[in-house]
Amino acid sequence: MSYERTFTLSEAQALLPMLDRLLQTAMRAHRQAQEIDAQLQALISHILLSGGVQIDPIHTSRLKVDRETCAQRLEDAVREIAASGAQIKDLDEGLLDFPCILKGRMVLLCWKQGETAIEHWHTTQEGFANRKPLDPSMYPQDPPHRVH
Repeated sequence: MSYERTFTLSEAQALLPMLDRLLQTAMRAHRQAQEIDAQLQALISHILLSGGVQIDPIHTSRLKVDRETCAQRLEDAVREIAASGAQIKDLDEGLLDFPCILKGRMVLLCWKQGETAIEHWHTTQEGFANRKPLDPSMYPQDPPHRVH
């Protein structure tokens, strides 16, 4: 797999405050969209089970507008995160990966929302369950060579 950008540890760390805010926005919009979808599905089920029923068109329209607003906020936040070069791995859990060259091989620095710093990594074939702690001896300072 090829990556458009790789990060040094300090570059990824420096982006965390901005990415955390964007990720919170995306996660909140995602949850709200799911809640609205559930309300709309319940309304559809109610209509089908009742053999047709009078619905409140203003409430239904408001739900649809709210759903579109959530979808747009989600799309905007995801687009900004992707533009940074970070990868969203799990929107429900708040997982981000940062491609990085570590000891001459491509790995992914791994961060979960709520953590104060990037302190884990895993190979490109592994995921969150196989992440390993960053050992300072592995990465004592930013390497002089980066791939962009």
